[in-house]
Amino acid sequence: MLKIERFTVKKNERALLLRNGDFDRVLRSGTHWLFAGLDQLRIEVFPMDPTAFRHALADYLMAKEPDVVAAEFVRVELLEHQVGLRSENGVLVEILPPGTRRLFWKGLVDVAVQVIDLQAGTELPAALVARLTQTQLRQRAVTGLEGVLQVQVPEGMSALLSIDGKVERLLPAGVYAFWKFGRSIAVELVDLRLQAVEVSGQDIMTRDKVGLRLNLSATFRYTDVQRAFAQLQKPAEHLYRELQFALRAAVGTRTLDELLENKTVIDDVVSAYMLPKLQPYGIALESVGVKDIVLPGEMKTILTQVVQAEKLAQANVIRRREETAATRSLLNTAKVMEDNPVALRMKELETLERVAERIDKISVFGGLDQVLNGLVKLR
Repeated sequence: MLKIERFTVKKNERALLLRNGDFDRVLRSGTHWLFAGLDQLRIEVFPMDPTAFRHALADYLMAKEPDVVAAEFVRVELLEHQVGLRSENGVLVEILPPGTRRLFWKGLVDVAVQVIDLQAGTELPAALVARLTQTQLRQRAVTGLEGVLQVQVPEGMSALLSIDGKVERLLPAGVYAFWKFGRSIAVELVDLRLQAVEVSGQDIMTRDKVGLRLNLSATFRYTDVQRAFAQLQKPAEHLYRELQFALRAAVGTRTLDELLENKTVIDDVVSAYMLPKLQPYGIALESVGVKDIVLPGEMKTILTQVVQAEKLAQANVIRRREETAATRSLLNTAKVMEDNPVALRMKELETLERVAERIDKISVFGGLDQVLNGLVKLR
């Protein structure tokens, strides 16, 4: 019995004709009259957008039907050291990882695949980096970006690029991207600007067994980032520890009086201690200073009493000096009046004037001469 079937494929579709479960041919858009005979026909329809052909027969077609693949598909077969950049109508849409074997429909969408050899270099070209970083301007995101490490280094900073655990180079400010396929890539941002480090709450005993609590502040910068991170796992922590040791060396070898007499001695000792310690590691200490020196409660009381005693002694010395000067002045005045009657009389009149200033009312007996000559008389 003859059996003819009619089937229509739309213009944006393709179809696979399967005869008795095996591939027969690809049906393009249009009306098809299919002669079945005694065979069992089955048709599978595929939209051409999305363009990817995902079917169990994909490997069979690439292996046994090269003419069909050449006519209907864009064929992609990548080696283990190759990456594919798939574009649709000139727009990048997907990054194909190494070893990819895929088919994409031809006809409705212009599919192009650019093959890149990973052995040529780890870093992506600048033009490609720009295409990847502008994904927010696209209608759809690029697929497969997990295979690319994108790095943005801000101004005033740099980045250490490590490949398979080995530091390769220092990245200045800018935008970069690197292939992650087949390698381990890590990037660590490093601040090149002046940085601050605080060493707080350090309990240290002076040479005369007085416990002090100190807070130290320092600023530093990297002079050679690669040398610092090549020799030190965490340079900032190393700097903190060295500042602790320097602070203990400055305080533990001096008495409390020495520290109080010269407040900058700690800063000078710490700076001198740190210079040879940091120079081999590409780190420069810009400034260092003690912010606070906290004394124990009983030591504060003792020092307060010492200061009060010193100030009281100074006041007594000044008082005695003034009294001595006043006595010496009186003695000199007496010597002058002893040999000069006129000066003596002037002193009598001066004394009379002072007495008169304190008296509201005076009753005079014996005339004005009695007031001038009898009221005040120095002998």
